[in-house]
Amino acid sequence: MQQHQHDHEHDPSTGHDHASWEERYGSATALWSGRVNPPLAAGAADLTPGRALDVGCGEGADVLWLAGRGWRVTGLDWSEVALARAAEHAAAAGLTDRVEWVRGSFEDWQPPVAAYDLVTAHFLHPTAEQRAVLLPRLAAAVAPSGTLLWVGHGYHEEAAARWGADRFVAAADVAAVLDPGEWEVLVAGSRPRPAGEDGHHPDDEVLRARRR
Repeated sequence: MQQHQHDHEHDPSTGHDHASWEERYGSATALWSGRVNPPLAAGAADLTPGRALDVGCGEGADVLWLAGRGWRVTGLDWSEVALARAAEHAAAAGLTDRVEWVRGSFEDWQPPVAAYDLVTAHFLHPTAEQRAVLLPRLAAAVAPSGTLLWVGHGYHEEAAARWGADRFVAAADVAAVLDPGEWEVLVAGSRPRPAGEDGHHPDDEVLRARRR
């Protein structure tokens, strides 16, 4: 399988279970590039640093990008190998005191309510059933005036045949889950991937919303 350029993309074609992800991370010294995901860099550039949660943080590139800009960040992932690498990267960057690593599944872990000024999730691709539980949970974790950033791959016929079509969701459908009385949707649509970023998936579905 082609190595993706961005930091952490959960590719269901490799298996959904914990053991498959541990094996995948263990098969390489670094699974991802170590660079921040471009939608996060674009979406968080103008935000005032506060507390952030990165769901599915992988080897920690997004967490460390935020921490380096003054955020206090919690990174959640279920891979022990990935989190161990993330902690090493944090120590090397002198950011250990600004980050917290939590091992858990996005299906089971319950974030505290209204605790984060930014909640971000990139390329999780849960099933529709999982997403119905996960999205309200992540939205509830956002503090007033905070930001929710959800990024997934745009629909891709070949990948949908392998993964299941319900793992793809349009940003507009994610936005529809949010109560318009509580949320201002800032971005909800398809965005082309930057040049050099995983040509197998040319577009991302990006939702960025601010809690009122």
